[in-house]
Amino acid sequence: MVNRRAPKISLPSHRHPAVAILALTALMALRPANLCAAERSGDTDALPEVLVTGEQPGPGMWRVSKGDHDLWILATFAPLPKKMIWRSRAVEMRISSSQVVITPPEFAPNIGLFRGITLIPALLHARGSPDGKTLEEELPHDLYIRWLALRVKYLDHSDEKVRPILAAFDLYADALTQVGLTPDDDEVWDVVKQTANAHHVPIEHVNIKVPLDDPKSAIRSLDQIPRSAEIACLEKTIKRLETDLQPMVRRANLWSLGDIDGLRAMPIPSQRATCQNAFLAVPQLQAQFSQIDTSMNSAWLIAAENALAGNVSSFSVLRIDELLRPDGLLAMLRAKGYAVEEPQTEK
Repeated sequence: MVNRRAPKISLPSHRHPAVAILALTALMALRPANLCAAERSGDTDALPEVLVTGEQPGPGMWRVSKGDHDLWILATFAPLPKKMIWRSRAVEMRISSSQVVITPPEFAPNIGLFRGITLIPALLHARGSPDGKTLEEELPHDLYIRWLALRVKYLDHSDEKVRPILAAFDLYADALTQVGLTPDDDEVWDVVKQTANAHHVPIEHVNIKVPLDDPKSAIRSLDQIPRSAEIACLEKTIKRLETDLQPMVRRANLWSLGDIDGLRAMPIPSQRATCQNAFLAVPQLQAQFSQIDTSMNSAWLIAAENALAGNVSSFSVLRIDELLRPDGLLAMLRAKGYAVEEPQTEK
């Protein structure tokens, strides 16, 4: 997340290139202020599906074991219902009986407040198209018409000279807000943290500091992203918003109800890989991504193995897509000989 009062940035563990996320997250923080969905005037088309807003158990927990020592891992999910009140007695019991709670892995670019302020002109410049073209001039006509339809529906303000990949990020975030979803899982972690504090369970932070010797160069490297790749990211985002908003709501409700089998049964289309590939086309960003990805995995695995070795019970939180990935952190623990039990769907 970005501190919107100044570009001193601490970022969650998304699997995107670190330098690109640094620059683009800051750019999004500097975009023209938008009114939130509740403050906008005019009618919007509401989805007929009702979001779960009451207290819900959330999904079960994965259990990683070695001997009689256990690490319980709660799967988080996004997007989630914005007004969901999430509580789980089972999760509270596991946290209260644990000796440590391990945070999800995070990385934080090391810039500093004063140095970050000096980057604002470069960030503002990088937000726009390098050649000064508008979206209407850059996009194929049929794609621009589709963008325009969604812009009118979901965006209170839009800059026609914004680069396509940022137009995709702006559109996606505002569309989720309009239909009552939140793009992050902060609420779940907040509950876990509050529960740990209430039961005096120490929290171990898994943080990776990313030194950036030349952040201006990193920002300038965004101009090396092929324009066709940026347009592909926007097209994929538009397609998802055209076809997947209702399924997003259903998947959020399945998570809320603890229906993991239901989640598995629903394919999840995503624009993430297409947009990430746009960044990875730039060698500097690709190298940074690989380095940070490896460092975060290693740091969390070390914390998890230490917790399993030294504690009867430990607790952690990871995104469900990480837990289900065939090459993810759970798979790495299995390969090291730990027993892994998947949760059963709540009935």
